[in-house]
Amino acid sequence: MEQLIERAVRTHRLTEKEITRLLAAPEAEEALARAADAVRRRYVGDGVHLRGLIEFSNICRQDCCYCGLRRDNARIERYRLDADAIVALARKAKGYGYQTVVLQSGEDAHFTAERLAAIVRRIKALDLAVTLSVGERSRETYALWRAAGADRYLLRIETTDAALYERYDPGMSHASRLRCLRDLRALGYEVGTGSLIGLPGQDARSLARDILFYQAIDADMVGIGPLIPNGDTPLGGAAPGDFHLTRRMVSLLRLLLPEANIPATTAMETMVPRGREIILTSGANVVMPNVTEGDYRRKYALYPGKICVADTPADCRACMGGRIKALGRYVAADKGYRRHGAAR
Repeated sequence: MEQLIERAVRTHRLTEKEITRLLAAPEAEEALARAADAVRRRYVGDGVHLRGLIEFSNICRQDCCYCGLRRDNARIERYRLDADAIVALARKAKGYGYQTVVLQSGEDAHFTAERLAAIVRRIKALDLAVTLSVGERSRETYALWRAAGADRYLLRIETTDAALYERYDPGMSHASRLRCLRDLRALGYEVGTGSLIGLPGQDARSLARDILFYQAIDADMVGIGPLIPNGDTPLGGAAPGDFHLTRRMVSLLRLLLPEANIPATTAMETMVPRGREIILTSGANVVMPNVTEGDYRRKYALYPGKICVADTPADCRACMGGRIKALGRYVAADKGYRRHGAAR
């Protein structure tokens, strides 16, 4: 195990079999985390990039089996913010010191290509980087948003196992997901993707293939989170994803994609107290605090028990700033574009 980890630190390359072995080894977890933290420091430094998350609609045309926003969930309280409200939240995020906002929603057809492009233009005028996370669209739509100024796009593939993907994302196509990621790369976005850990039928080998896929597409950001079963979904009775397996996945991603931006996700802290700090010391360098206001935070119910739904955006910003400082790290002051080609 030590030799594998040392080689990953030195070469940033492992085989599928070697990655599988490390993912399946709880006894390797602390050594992986230490190695990943050192590689993180070397390649992306001690700055933690805070990206303000604006959850602007929980209406979705898709029916994914693990997601509380799924089309057929009649129990969720639906909402949609208008353009002025979205821009106002971005302006407030700027006031809190954020350099990036993440516009995230279900796949809401109300937000046509031009409607969202107009919102992106208004937010770019505030001198903010813009990440979009709104699902599958045509290449032409992605091109329009890129021309409007969108910098990054987050489209998690969840699993690179096509059979698992199509089982838990009914009516969707794995090939279409891959097409979207290719289009985003070709159009010049920073491309973010990632895996959901704990899907029934998933194993360490399929997760190893996920990591190799992220290497192959040279992903700029990779977000990893555990399945937290939602009782309003078909996977409501599934076992939760494993926090420790997820942590080993994050550490291996840092070792094998040393320059990538890797978030410490809210889901990790929903599972384990101070989970974001644990992941920040296991290779991660990004946190995405919520800047959505009021009851909309509760209504964006991807999974139950989500932390911080009663907090204000100002509370979240101050809290994370203090927690990052307590780790001996600092809140980065730049927009957090991926650094290419040189370790520090």
